Amino acid sequence: MLVSVIIPAYKKEKTILKDVKRIYDVMSETRWDFELILVDDGSPDKTLKEAKKFEKKNYIAIGYDTNKGKGYAVRYGMARARGDYIAFIDSGMEIDPNGISLILEHMQWYNADIIVGSKRHPASETNFPAVRKFYSWGYHLLSKILFRIPVRDTQVGLKVYKREVLEKVLPRLIIKQFAFDIELLAVAKYLGFKRMYEAPVRIIIDTNNSSFKSFLFFDEFIRKMMLDTAAVFYRMYILRYYHPSNKPRWMYDKELDMRVNTGPLK
Repeated sequence: MLVSVIIPAYKKEKTILKDVKRIYDVMSETRWDFELILVDDGSPDKTLKEAKKFEKKNYIAIGYDTNKGKGYAVRYGMARARGDYIAFIDSGMEIDPNGISLILEHMQWYNADIIVGSKRHPASETNFPAVRKFYSWGYHLLSKILFRIPVRDTQVGLKVYKREVLEKVLPRLIIKQFAFDIELLAVAKYLGFKRMYEAPVRIIIDTNNSSFKSFLFFDEFIRKMMLDTAAVFYRMYILRYYHPSNKPRWMYDKELDMRVNTGPLK
């Protein structure tokens, strides 16, 4: 069984080579056959150039010219993955990459459709500031009310999916940035993939460089996250955009987006 690991990256020229090597070493110590796909999300620096210095037959580094957002980068890598299981992990190494092996074992143990790394799992180790914990709790409550997703955390940048789930879900997705995770999970559940479970993670963040400098709706990231989440709800339950009967529409939107907006591969 082949595992594909997608690594989205943006402006990580100083650390990306070290990050890729560490993830590769971790995967090499597991029982899984694997490939790594680094996707540079239109970085203006030398992230992609640095990433290409790592040369392994089961590793590629690709990118495009225009910054689109992490969600777009993950989808871009997933569309090119060959694995039976397809995972992604954020670059930057706030998330311990040893967690990849753990979530893969959870996939087989539970015969899951999706396993999400969860900072709310009782075995997880995190050092999140209080404001981020409050935000996480509030967003979990909102997503539970809107979409009935059966996990307690949707936002950690470590997840794994069965290939068949992504084959059904990816063509329907629209969001490129702030609520990519919630759209993917909500649409998967909407299409009947309900075997979603959590796995513990170890996350150590630099609290001095936290992106959450202000409180709730004064934070631009949170405002955009809420707007994207509301848009997913609107498309799902009002427009019924994700329904199979809308296939001509979302297939056209997807083909146009990939063909026109991405820019050439680098």
